[in-house]
Amino acid sequence: MRENITFVNRSKDKISGVLHVSETQPVKAYAIFAHCFTCSKNINAAVHIAEELATHGIATLRFDFTGLGSSSGDFTETNFSSNVQDIIDASEFLRSEYQAPELLVGHSLGGTAMLAAAAHINSAKAVASLGSPATPEHVLHHLHASMHEIENHGEAEVSLAGRTFTFTKSFVDDAIAYKINLRELNKALLVMHSPTDSTVSVDEAATIYQQARHPKSFISLENTDHLLSRASDSIYASKVLAAWATRYISQAEATTKISTQDNKVVASADTTQGFLNLVNANGHHLTGDEPIRFGGTNYGPSPYDYLSTALGTCTTMTLNMYARHKKLPVDNVTVTVEHLKEHAQDCMECEKTQKKVDVFTRTIKIKGELSEEQRQRMLQIADRCPVHQTLHDEVEIKSTLSD
Repeated sequence: MRENITFVNRSKDKISGVLHVSETQPVKAYAIFAHCFTCSKNINAAVHIAEELATHGIATLRFDFTGLGSSSGDFTETNFSSNVQDIIDASEFLRSEYQAPELLVGHSLGGTAMLAAAAHINSAKAVASLGSPATPEHVLHHLHASMHEIENHGEAEVSLAGRTFTFTKSFVDDAIAYKINLRELNKALLVMHSPTDSTVSVDEAATIYQQARHPKSFISLENTDHLLSRASDSIYASKVLAAWATRYISQAEATTKISTQDNKVVASADTTQGFLNLVNANGHHLTGDEPIRFGGTNYGPSPYDYLSTALGTCTTMTLNMYARHKKLPVDNVTVTVEHLKEHAQDCMECEKTQKKVDVFTRTIKIKGELSEEQRQRMLQIADRCPVHQTLHDEVEIKSTLSD
């Protein structure tokens, strides 16, 4: 399954991306793919790798850097540092909307940018580069014929792969000045490179590999070109990458160890994993966690997020079932639930004496041509939602120990 997404980067540009998610198995982790120099997210290597990772349960976001592809912004104002920032912003988007990424993958200069960005993405456990130079300065060989003009006039137009781009002196200066400390990568590293790559020498891969510390691996992509143009080459690379990545992803194998119990929810957490929980809800694999600000890793919803989800989903089910039964012209019901703890004295309708009470604010949006009377009736029906009634009724929790 492919989901078109858009997020806003630090420079307020709209970044266009595609998120690949498996339709047949639960998401074990999230990844980001960065494309090659002046390419786009739709290059074959990006698509094939994202698809393959998704089939292994690794949801993968590929996106266009600022000023390229479908992303907004002025390419002339970008440089290597802005590419790195785009990756960091992409990781923040995944962290806030889905889960923080554990795998970072980059092709060509995108791989170099990934190596630089990895130091700023704490959730990442593994980084992979494909045909990448060891330093951003390497890319300047593309501009060699125009360097004199750039130095004298501040910018120059350069033709690359049949397209014309404007490069500025600030782009050149940034590429020269930017330093990547591979000794302090502190992530598992996979270097993939073709020994016959005529665009980026395999010597660059050797430099990356030699400077980085273990755990690190090298895969030779024999008989492939720099862009992995043949589908068979990019698919092979993606299969090897997926097999390697699963070794370093925290949830890759753990979810399969939690057996399904009919009509039961099983939650399991290792003491060493902080608040992270792996959940099997009647055969559906989920994760539970706490936000980073509360000491968690934000790999999944919090317990109160799940409680709010229960109320929200039950409400939509109840209202849609009522609309079908009454043959009301309702197209869609959307429920937003916010959970807060309020002081008892601020809650005039609360009878309990605790210092704070739990308040679930439920906002219901009904799409359809309903009269005001019908809309008010739907609001009343929402209170008949079974989860709503459970939260209002007296609840008894029985706890036992199991061998």
